[in-house]
Amino acid sequence: MSSPIQTGLLAFGMSGRIFHAPFVQAHAGFQLRAVVERSRKQAQQHYPTVISYDSVAELLADEELELVIINTPNDTHFALAKRALQAGKHVLIEKPVATTVAELDELLTLAAAQNRHVLAYQNRRWDSDFQLVRQVVASGQLGELTEVHFRFDRYKAALNTKTFKEDPAVPGSGLSFDLGPHVLDQALSLFGQPERAHLTRASHRPGSRVDDYFHAHLQYPRGLNVFVTGSLLTAAPVPAYVLHGTLGSFQKSRADVQETQLDQGLPPTASEYGLEPAAAAGTLTVVPAPGQIQVSSLPASTGNYLGLFEAVFQTLRNGQPYPIRAKELRWQLEILEGRG
Repeated sequence: MSSPIQTGLLAFGMSGRIFHAPFVQAHAGFQLRAVVERSRKQAQQHYPTVISYDSVAELLADEELELVIINTPNDTHFALAKRALQAGKHVLIEKPVATTVAELDELLTLAAAQNRHVLAYQNRRWDSDFQLVRQVVASGQLGELTEVHFRFDRYKAALNTKTFKEDPAVPGSGLSFDLGPHVLDQALSLFGQPERAHLTRASHRPGSRVDDYFHAHLQYPRGLNVFVTGSLLTAAPVPAYVLHGTLGSFQKSRADVQETQLDQGLPPTASEYGLEPAAAAGTLTVVPAPGQIQVSSLPASTGNYLGLFEAVFQTLRNGQPYPIRAKELRWQLEILEGRG
């Protein structure tokens, strides 16, 4: 058996505690070796053997580390990933992997020169609700798709207390760079590169200086139109996924429970982990013959972000292609940059 991938986290705040450390711990192919904690030292309360470094420089100097997870603010991703690659580490970068196409291309070029990997942490591909959407599309039950809507809505009228998220001068600020990469990645992973894309941004919260609403219209061959939307002022959410095709329609709420369960301390190895409530089942409506309509409920499969870490393991240890491809990241950033 290969040795575990010695892994370091650049922060142990909410993302490190919820989205990364539990999976590094749960997967036998990884070892959580080190974290960066500049002030509050909390990681060892959960992971007694972990090394807590005071700075990124100290962590990157650790010769035992093979993989560094970049889970810091959006505007730092490029610079920190570049430093990690230069230190000879593979990198797993939270969304967005960069804030421009030029930054992404520079990271990919550097990684190739260093014989290292740039991997994107697009965990929402492993949401239970999106897994069901993927299954419905692959089944062909809807016929040829004509119109698709993906939404990621919240209601947060107050400005974020993390001021860098509300500063338009900070690269990667605003909702389009926060939630946009999630729904764009889902759409692009299913449908590929659009022929044309148009992005609209708006600000509606009192005092907001960054976008708190975005809407991308992706146009595909044969008349398929895909609409990707996010809002911070949606008090009564509509279905997150709506798909229409020549043979029927499907709709589903955003109901993945992983984040809530992880925040409550449930490990990803628990039997109830990732299971949606039955009431959140999707609705499939098909027309088997003229004048006939059949409506059925489709329960979601189990969500599990451990699938992403398994993909990382297979890439680093067995040379398997990583499912989140560089070209998909480039398409995403082209849309966020407003390149139609």
